[in-house]
Amino acid sequence: MEKIENISLSDARHIILYCQKLSGENYSENKDDLCNIIDQLGYVQIDTISVVERSHHHILWSRMPLYKKIMLDELLESDKKIFEYWSHAAAFLPMNEFRFSLIRKKHFLKKHKTWGSADTKIIKKVYQRIKVEGPLRARDFDDPRTGNSGWWDWKPSKDALDYLFHAGKVMVARRQGFQKVYDLTDRILPRDVITDVPKEKEFYQHLILTAIKSNGLVTQKEIMYLRKYDRKVFERAFKALIKNDKIRQVSIETLEEKYFTISEKLRILDIKKELKNLHILSPFDNLVIQRKRLKTFFNFDFQIECYLPQSKRKFGYFSLPVLYGDKFIGKIDLKASRISGSLIINNFFPESGVKINGVLKDNFKKKLNELAEFSCCNKISGSDIF
Repeated sequence: MEKIENISLSDARHIILYCQKLSGENYSENKDDLCNIIDQLGYVQIDTISVVERSHHHILWSRMPLYKKIMLDELLESDKKIFEYWSHAAAFLPMNEFRFSLIRKKHFLKKHKTWGSADTKIIKKVYQRIKVEGPLRARDFDDPRTGNSGWWDWKPSKDALDYLFHAGKVMVARRQGFQKVYDLTDRILPRDVITDVPKEKEFYQHLILTAIKSNGLVTQKEIMYLRKYDRKVFERAFKALIKNDKIRQVSIETLEEKYFTISEKLRILDIKKELKNLHILSPFDNLVIQRKRLKTFFNFDFQIECYLPQSKRKFGYFSLPVLYGDKFIGKIDLKASRISGSLIINNFFPESGVKINGVLKDNFKKKLNELAEFSCCNKISGSDIF
């Protein structure tokens, strides 16, 4: 194993932002470039909240200012370069990594064997309808459950679709509005996609290397964030990568935890430059989703508060982190009103010592206007943060 490299926190931030595609702006309108961004990130999280813009669109726009939403639709539906499944949460994933989703599907079938057998009739009925009729949405099944009602009380067919999706029997062919349209997996998968189920050790090594590819520097805990896993198999896979010099340990000033990377990521420091871009990020952005990691590297404490009771909110229902260069300068609470055509600024909460003036002021205004346009708004209104 190579000797342990020592780097500064500043160097670490540079590597992370470079790997997260946030160190420069991509002015391409090419779908191949968009596909490369998704491949580099490893996943793009999907969320239902659209206070400003849905998370997957916002995440991609932050890295590709000329991004158009139809591009993602085409990558999913016609190009079949991505697919929808599960990372640590619902996400769009690169199609070339499809086989690694088979491990979760295998575990899901084993875990929910009783559920599947208990509801065999409805599951077969739903599967057969899709097979005969073609792609269908949950609302195309009209068999509401009787008894108690509530938002958690899904229709039996919705349960069956959910089961079939997580088991890998059906896939999302496209989104209609924001509704999933399901079709049989065999009818969606491109012919050249590898469908061999990887061994558990290969699966974990893939997760480790993908985490390093996307984040530059990671701990073991960060790699398996919100994932259930076999710790013993994971440890064996990790040790094998170290033994074979596939990954290496890095020491970062003031940090006690062990971080790991590959030599290629350290060479990013050879092209280190001053970062001046301003980004208003989605609360579900890949860079900010791990709260502890964000605090460690950027000294920025962020939590999305829309899931908290109003009495416990400090920064508003939907505050977004603002990144300038390699530092987070604050949180901005925004709302896009499509009716009035306004991107509404409810409030801005600067980090200690941050003053919005000069070049920063101009960049902030420019980015807000760009975000307004992307969110289908033609003006900015509300609190004057300048």
